[in-house]
Amino acid sequence: MIPGMFDYFAPSTLEEATRLLEQHGPDAKLLAGGHSLIPLMKLRLAAPRVLVDLNGVAGLAGIEERDGHLRIGAMTRHAQLEASELISDRYPLIADAAAVIADPLVRNRGTIGGSLAHADPAGDLASVMTALRAELVVVGPRRERTIPIDDFLVGLFTTALEPNEVLSEVRVPSPNGGSGGAYVKLERKVGDFATVAIAVQLTVRDGTCDEAGIALTSVGPTNLRARQAEDSLRGGSLDEQSLRAAADLAAQEAQPAADLRGSEEYKRDMVRVLTLRALRRALERATR
Repeated sequence: MIPGMFDYFAPSTLEEATRLLEQHGPDAKLLAGGHSLIPLMKLRLAAPRVLVDLNGVAGLAGIEERDGHLRIGAMTRHAQLEASELISDRYPLIADAAAVIADPLVRNRGTIGGSLAHADPAGDLASVMTALRAELVVVGPRRERTIPIDDFLVGLFTTALEPNEVLSEVRVPSPNGGSGGAYVKLERKVGDFATVAIAVQLTVRDGTCDEAGIALTSVGPTNLRARQAEDSLRGGSLDEQSLRAAADLAAQEAQPAADLRGSEEYKRDMVRVLTLRALRRALERATR
C-alpha cells in the first residue's frame, strides 16, 4: 500500500527539529531508521501529516566512553553497535543483543534511539538498557532532561517523551571490575521478534554479587525489570542454587500472554530457562 500525503522536513540541528515538533504538534512524527514507522504508514495504521527526518541532524550518532559513562548517540545504527570494538570488549550484553536484532537490513538502518522511543515490548535494546540501568537524554525547545530507563518506558508503545522532545543520547554507567552481561533470545526463526529474551548484567566483588540487572523481553506490556530476581542475588554468593532461585523468581514476575509463539505456561518456563542461561554466561564473563 501507499502512505497518505504528508509534508517532509529535514532539519540539520536539534533546535530546528524540536521547533518543528512544537509547531506541528500531534500531526508530526520523527523519522529515524523508519523500520517501524514506514510500514505502519504504508498500511495506513499511522497517518502523520508531517515527517521530521533526523538523519541530517549533526551530532546525534556516535559511541564513546566519557565521564564515567558509555554515551551512544540516538541515531547510532544497530550495525555500529555490532561492529564496535569498545562495545564487544566492555559491554558484551549490548554486543549480544545487537547481533540478534532482526536481520542485517534492519541493523544497517535501524537506530538505538528509534528502537527505544518506539517502546515495543518485543524490542531487544529496551531490555538491555533496563538491565544496564541506562539513562536517556531528551531535548526539547526549552530544556534538556535525563530520564532513567525505568521511568522512560511507560507502557505499550508509550514513553515519557513529550510531543516536542527528541531522544538525543543513551548513557550507560561504565562497568567496574568484575562486571559481565549476556543477552539470550529465543526466536522462531532468524530475524523474528523474540518469543522470550532475557538481558542480564552482573557485578561481582570478592565472590559476592554487588549489583544485578535482569530484564525480560516479550513477556509483558513493556520490557520488564525482574526486581525480585535482582534483589535475591544482590549481596549474596552466585552459586548454582542462587542462580536457579533467581531464574524461578524471574519466571514468576513475567506477564506472558498466549499467542502463536506459545502458551502462557510455555513462555513462563522459557523465562526460567533463559534467565538461568543468561545468568551463567554473565557470571562467567564477570569472573574470567
